[in-house]
Order: sequence, then structure tokens, then C-alpha cells
Amino acid sequence: MLDTKYQVIARRYRPRLFREVVGQEAAVTTLKNALRFGKVAHAYLFCGSRGVGKTTLARLFAKALNCQEKTEGFEPCNQCASCQEISSGQSLDVIEIDGASNRGIDDVRQINETACYSPSPGRYKIYIIDEVHMLTKEAFNALLKTLEEPPERAKFFFATTEPHKVLPTILSRCQRFDLGRIQIPQITHKLSQIATDLHRIVEPEALHLIAHFADGALRDAESLFDRILCFTEETVTAEVVRNALGLISQESLFALDTAFANANTSFAFELVETVFSSGKDLFHFFEQLIDHVRSLSVARLRGENGLQLPTDLAAKYLQACKFYAPTQCLYLLEYLLRAEQTLQKSSNPRTSLEAIVLHYIQSRHRLPVEVLVRRLAELEQALLSKELVPTPKALDQIPAPPVQERDAPTPKTIEPIPVPPRVAVSPPVQKAIAPSPTPELKPTPFSPFKAQVIKPDPLVAPPLPQSLSPDVPIIAAASQSRYDTLMRFASVELEGTLKKD
Repeated sequence: MLDTKYQVIARRYRPRLFREVVGQEAAVTTLKNALRFGKVAHAYLFCGSRGVGKTTLARLFAKALNCQEKTEGFEPCNQCASCQEISSGQSLDVIEIDGASNRGIDDVRQINETACYSPSPGRYKIYIIDEVHMLTKEAFNALLKTLEEPPERAKFFFATTEPHKVLPTILSRCQRFDLGRIQIPQITHKLSQIATDLHRIVEPEALHLIAHFADGALRDAESLFDRILCFTEETVTAEVVRNALGLISQESLFALDTAFANANTSFAFELVETVFSSGKDLFHFFEQLIDHVRSLSVARLRGENGLQLPTDLAAKYLQACKFYAPTQCLYLLEYLLRAEQTLQKSSNPRTSLEAIVLHYIQSRHRLPVEVLVRRLAELEQALLSKELVPTPKALDQIPAPPVQERDAPTPKTIEPIPVPPRVAVSPPVQKAIAPSPTPELKPTPFSPFKAQVIKPDPLVAPPLPQSLSPDVPIIAAASQSRYDTLMRFASVELEGTLKKD
């Protein structure tokens, strides 16, 4: 039979006391001290993402202000007429307004008119405006005068998820509280208390999955937990949560780590086929893969202390992270974040996902740029130690060979041609050839990203060291050629990396 009085978990377990608020200790302490010291401001602004307790804190503070029998810890009693009316939403002194529906200047004018009236049973007339950033600019300007000179017994509590859209003139007149996201252990502890109260058995890993999927919003986690409790009446396991959320099993991701270690590229197609045939959403799987690589990176760099996971799951990540080097984890994380946009824009997501997972596995044999540069430097040092490859310093130390000037050719003796005795023939005058200028040796600039080619001078050839055998020039030429090839490869890799950055 349908229960018409059933309340969802998010409303049923909404905090009724300050000490029940999860993860907002700083804001709770400030508000309770304001009650203790009698320093209550006229306007408060609660900022934060969805489901972190903005409206809950505003209601609790309003309840504590008008409570007739506050406790010693300045908590609302929840027993007096004022507290019960506020809890049921029937109080005439605490008025909740939806800023998205009542956003015009006429709505704010009505607030300004009624704020001057004294509260009837309570001490203060309190206005709680949710999603206050939705008010128009004219409505904000109409509210400025009231906030600047508020009535003595009027208080304004604002809640918003987008404080940057609120006018600076409004912000300067409010005490602002920025509520952070609730941490996973805190959400897990709260869900565990709810499960105990409902007499349901839930595995710790299942609670962690729900808390992680809520993304720091306790209300989202409670709504999701309510949905999963309707999914099954038996023990809530991690597999049940994955089936309810449409997630792939964690063992498939650890199998991907094994395929990465063994360079089994065919597993990429098997994994995508499993995800596709089971009807799972490909984009949810990709988000799960990114989160998996992040957990591997944390386990590899920080160890067990950085993992906020159940003990059994943390042990699996500590074992799987040994397949990856720290540079590989960083590269895979950056690659998946870049590939996410490509997958979203792809007309064939399945093929794109196969290519991404295939590249994921093949990246095991990829050499990072820093490793490549280090190995090239080691190779260069090894070659230099054997004096096989000349370097700029070695070239400077090689003495320039003496250049011998070319002597003018010795004129040959030409025998006189017999002529008639009456004609005298003088011997021809030979002109000496001027010596060729001495060629100047210029040092070749050295760059680690450009192959060095030393062109020999046809006229000048530096002498080889006497300690080397006649086969050394051939070895030196082969080593130089290999060195040039490696340097060209390094320059291409570095150029590609710089273009990507």
C-alpha cells in the first residue's frame, strides 16, 4: 500500500540542530558565537555549491533567533511553538522566498513594505531569499536602502550558488559565509548512520561509491542512497550500486592495468565491447577511467595515506600502481583530460573510445622527453670519453695545422729557337704566382637540437691523434652519424611537445 506520509531521506534527516550540520564547522561556530555574544548582524549571505547546507543553516539560525527556550549550547529547542512553526514552514515571522520566481522589483517593494511591521509572536521578522542571484538589477537596487538602514527587528538571510552574480553593493552589506564541499569520509559516516537507523546493511565500499558520486553534496548523496534502497531489499553491495548507477565493474579497470603491463593491445577492443554490449554509457565509463587513473597517480606518488578509499580497494590500487612509472601516470592523466573533448565531439564515440584505450595501452613503451634527453646526454658523455666525437671544446683545443704557402713554379729553361743570326730574341719573362691566402678556421656553433656537420676543408685537414689506429676515422664517422640521428629524433620530440603545450 502506498504511504502518502513518506518523506524522502534528504528531508527526513535534515539537520534540526547546529551539531547535526555536516562539514561546516566554521560557519556553525560563528553563528553560535553571534548568538552567545549578542552580535547578530542584519544580513547574512550563505554561498556554496548545491546540497552543502546553505538553506539549512539559514533555517537553523532563524529558528535559534526566535526560539523561546534555547539550550545552553544556544541550540534551538525544537519544542516551542516558534520552532515547530518554522520546521513546518507555517511561521508568519520567517518568510522564505524563491529568488528565481520572485525576482522583480515589485516583489522586493512588497518585502520593503512588510519589513517595517513588527513580528507578532517571535522576536524577529526574518526573510530567507534562496537563489538571490536571480534577482534583477532593479530589484537589487530597490533592496539596497532597506539593507543599509534595516528595521530594528528585521533580518535578511540570502543563499546563492553563484555569488559573483550578486551586486557588490549587496555583498558589502552582508556577512558572507562560503560553505565548502563536504568530504567523502563525512558523507560516508552520515550515510552509515542513516542505514543503521533504517536497519539496512550496506557495505563500506558501496557507501564510498555513493559518496564519491555525489561530488561533495550531501543532499545528492542522500537522494541517491534513497534510490538505491528502493533498488534492492537485500544487502547493498558495491556491485548493486554500480548496477544502479550504470557503472562498469572495478575489476575491468584493474584488468586494463594488467593489459597495460603486458602491452596487450587487443584488450582495448575487448573492454570497449564489454562496455558497449552491456548498455553502459560510454561517457560515464570514460569519467570512471579518468578517476581510476587519478587514484593510481595518488597511490603511486603519495601511497596509502593519500587514498580516501576502503581498505580492500586501497590495497588493490597500491598493487596496480606498481605497473606505472610516475611520469606515465602524469602523461596518461593529461592525455585522458585532452581526449575527453575529442570524445564528446566525435560522431562515432565507440571508435574514438577504442582509439583512446588503445593509445592508453601502447603508451607503456613511450619514452618521456626528459628521459630521452637524459639518455642522449649520457650517450654524448660516453662518446666524448672515448674521444670519438668532436665537440666545440675539443675543436677549440685542436691546434690549427700549419698552412704551407704554395711556391711559385720554377720557370723552365726554354731553349732558343733557331732564328736567323740577324734577329735577336729575348727570353720570355715568367711572372710568379702569388701565394693563396691562408684559410681562416671559424668555430662551428653547437646546438643540442641540431645535427652538427663538420665539413672538411679540401685544402686543410686536421691531423688525427697519433694514438688512434687507422680504423678510428671510420668508427668516429659511424658514431657521429648515429649521434646526429639521435639528436634529430630528440629535436623532433621536443618540438612536438612544445607545440602541444
